[in-house]
Amino acid sequence: MRLDGPEARRRFAGAEVARLATVGADGLPHLVPVTFAAPGPYTVVIGVDDKPKTTRDLRRLRNIAANPRVTLLADRYDADWTRLWWARADGAARVLTGGPAHASAWGLLRARYPQYDGRVQDGPVIAVDVDRWTGWAYGPG
Repeated sequence: MRLDGPEARRRFAGAEVARLATVGADGLPHLVPVTFAAPGPYTVVIGVDDKPKTTRDLRRLRNIAANPRVTLLADRYDADWTRLWWARADGAARVLTGGPAHASAWGLLRARYPQYDGRVQDGPVIAVDVDRWTGWAYGPG
């Protein structure tokens, strides 16, 4: 069954992880798993944290600079297919590197993920202004 926007957002916001899809200037898609917070009905924030990475010059950030349109997908898979669902957020992304919105986003992410406790997080934040929530579920629930 098709999920309406508020139900798709509710399920998305409760998911532990999502996937971020971007497309660069070369037209090639790029998909990565992300942790996130969804503080409002039309906002999702994603931090570029300090886990070991070879660089902070990440393809997802370069892609957003070239093409700010993104999609986020959260889902639930279960061997019992009556419990399947997915929820998608489509929107425009921008990269925050400082200021109150950047600090606030990291505060939301720290509150949601205890793994961030005691760790300095000062990396960029991807802020997605969602213009459409969609989703599907096998059934209600």
